[in-house]
Amino acid sequence: MKSKRKMDHLERTANNFRQEVISPAKVCGFTNESETVKRLRLAVMNKDFTFKAGQWVDFFIPGLDIVGGFSICSSPGLLEQEGVLELAVKHTVHPPAHWIHTQCTLDSEVALRVGGDFCFDPQPGDSPVNLVLIAGGVGINPLFSILLHVADLYINQETKGSGYKMGTVKLLYSAKNTNELLFKENILRLMNAFPGKIACNFHVTQQSLQVCEELQPYIIEGRISAKDLEKHASKDTLWYICGPPPMIESISKLLKNLGVPTDCILFEKWW
Repeated sequence: MKSKRKMDHLERTANNFRQEVISPAKVCGFTNESETVKRLRLAVMNKDFTFKAGQWVDFFIPGLDIVGGFSICSSPGLLEQEGVLELAVKHTVHPPAHWIHTQCTLDSEVALRVGGDFCFDPQPGDSPVNLVLIAGGVGINPLFSILLHVADLYINQETKGSGYKMGTVKLLYSAKNTNELLFKENILRLMNAFPGKIACNFHVTQQSLQVCEELQPYIIEGRISAKDLEKHASKDTLWYICGPPPMIESISKLLKNLGVPTDCILFEKWW
């Protein structure tokens, strides 16, 4: 029997990989990604602090006993170049998320520690793969980090002719409506910058308002189905899924029914 008590972040991720480095960080920027999601930019003080695309951070807030856990939504390249990372946090009653939305200000000081086994970190000699990224709601966060990292890999290949030779990426992103699609402008820019390499469909399940013209070609009404998945199935494809557990279980089952090997299906459950 599973306990009905909701586990906190440290309990839930106790068996996951964690780095030893805990770095002080300072809030250096805010943006509202949606009515309920705030995007936080953090300047990381420790030069030894690194992460892989898809990982999360333990988020330590001075004076608060409960440790937050938030997926990083920026690329490892941004940390390397500018010493910053970004988190997109939904407003909930959970104390760390509530603090970010109600008390956190520019120059607020926190501490961060990287963890997680859900990541995409190919090395230059690895065989090329295609990715299908499947996101539900705020589950887009680690997948957006992976998408940005892939864009960096493409740029590296184009400018230097070296590094990992990346295949194609398809993002299937489901939310209630277009207002809840985080990073949509950034995703459209990436598709335009890498035609034929990065593609996306936005699935909306409760859309009532007119969809803006820019998004219309990419909108599909309804949940992600087996038909949406089967066209991307191949032996060189890795599937990354992040969202509510019922969605992850449903998509994983559909993929297994399509003959996708279990070791090609990777997922992150946050709830």
